[in-house]
Amino acid sequence: MGLFITSLASGSNGNCYYIGNEREAVLVDAGISCRETETRMQRLGLSMSRVKAIFISHEHSDHIKGLAVLAKKHRLPVYITPGTRQNLRFGLDQELLRSFEAYVPVQIGGLSVQGFPKFHDAADPHSFIVSGNGINIGVFTDIGAPCDHVIQNFQQCHAAFLETNYDEELLDRGHYPYHLKARIRGNFGHLSNLQAINLFTGYKPSFMTHVLLGHLSKDNNCPHLVKELFSTHADGTEVVVASRYQETKVYYVNGEPVSLAKASPVVQKVAARKAVSKPKVQQLSLDLF
Repeated sequence: MGLFITSLASGSNGNCYYIGNEREAVLVDAGISCRETETRMQRLGLSMSRVKAIFISHEHSDHIKGLAVLAKKHRLPVYITPGTRQNLRFGLDQELLRSFEAYVPVQIGGLSVQGFPKFHDAADPHSFIVSGNGINIGVFTDIGAPCDHVIQNFQQCHAAFLETNYDEELLDRGHYPYHLKARIRGNFGHLSNLQAINLFTGYKPSFMTHVLLGHLSKDNNCPHLVKELFSTHADGTEVVVASRYQETKVYYVNGEPVSLAKASPVVQKVAARKAVSKPKVQQLSLDLF
């Protein structure tokens, strides 16, 4: 039995990703309103009653705008690290709060959700792999640079939501001020098309059936450009460009089961060091891209 996936929203105006089996599902991030989340799921024939939990990647507004209302209305547990929770600008029902740690799987019915650290200018940012019956779905967005965590986990995915935030040339020619351009392309900003395609061509497993490209900048990227770039190198993987304005179709992901490999000693060491001493980076608004 495979997994059903869709991007309900992907962009600086809101991010929300649905991953589930025939019985239960989880949302990764809740960056659009509760009403819009419900509306988009209804259009796809997906029931909110199937959603059992929300996992939060980091505290930027485009990933949490709808969280408080959505969690409260549907009584959904919210899995969030203490560092991210401390940086929220609103409160959450204490009964719904749950903590998670990197590389410690959380079981949600027949789904297993595992977070792992990434580079981004947030308090304690994580990406996720959601697994069910050996089918692994990765959420790889809001990443400044592909670190060991990202590379190792990407290689285990049957499908992935992968950030393609900006085209280098479009960003260079664009109207953003220098400091914002530097932030976007920095190690704690966002993945460029070039970084993403290098990750895809260099580490895509043979069993990856779908890649959903997301978090495209409205000003510094072009959906047609990204689609053409990845389709040229797809090698049998279906390429979908997720929209900032509407949901994608629901895709069914299946294949030969793959057990998640344990983090390598190098990755474990990096994760432990990161937990002790996180780099200090300047917090900048994401509203411009």
